[in-house]
Amino acid sequence: MTENEQQLLTRVAAEARNTRPSGWTSLPAPVDEATVTRAEAALGFRLPPLLAALYTRIGDGGFGPEYGLLPLLDNPPTGEPAAVTQYLSNRVSGHKDPDWPWPEGVLPISHWGCAMYACVDCRIPQATVLLYEPNADEADHAWYVDAPGLADWLRAWLDGTGWYEDYDGAPEPTPWTDFRIRTTAPAS
Repeated sequence: MTENEQQLLTRVAAEARNTRPSGWTSLPAPVDEATVTRAEAALGFRLPPLLAALYTRIGDGGFGPEYGLLPLLDNPPTGEPAAVTQYLSNRVSGHKDPDWPWPEGVLPISHWGCAMYACVDCRIPQATVLLYEPNADEADHAWYVDAPGLADWLRAWLDGTGWYEDYDGAPEPTPWTDFRIRTTAPAS
């Protein structure tokens, strides 16, 4: 982890101790490395180092924008599924409804309400954060790039400059053009 990411974790930890997202009464304890290992085994891929550090150094969800980060494996107090559970459910649902596939390696980390999620693309080194907005007319129009990386997404939350803030300079998320590439099965 870089020095900038270490500094970012310090800022996130301070904010996490002082604010509670809707539905959370306290900051959950961090998870241990064994929990991260179990989560990665269930998912079939590794978590980006910064995401794993959020869970192991700050808390098992309960901090961040809007409803906060989802817990990794256990259900949060709001009754929303944990990140791993939500990902696995979305993958199964996507197989049942091929018009709405869920991309491999795209982990939901935060619920925005109305079935919208912030998701981390765990297959990209900088951990691009995507916005899933399923209220669109078709799956191709439901995915946006929320931030080029998880570090950028966290900074926008800390600085109050995310698209979800009442901030005039906040950029609108742009469409995620890799959606079809990442969900189309290769020809046999």
